Amino acid sequence: MKENQKINSSGGISFTGLLQIVFITLKLLKVIEWSWVWVLSPTWIGAIVFILALTIGLILSA
Repeated sequence: MKENQKINSSGGISFTGLLQIVFITLKLLKVIEWSWVWVLSPTWIGAIVFILALTIGLILSA
């Protein structure tokens, strides 16, 4: 491998992933008394945004 060749790797946790971990931790430690629907909201809100973007992209490309 050449010395000047860069290796780009993207890894780590996203903001929503971190938020999800924080909400679950707070729920399990009984700091918050939210229902599990709201504790898991970063996951399902992210999924809804992704599905909406995919649907809009498919509609516009047709």
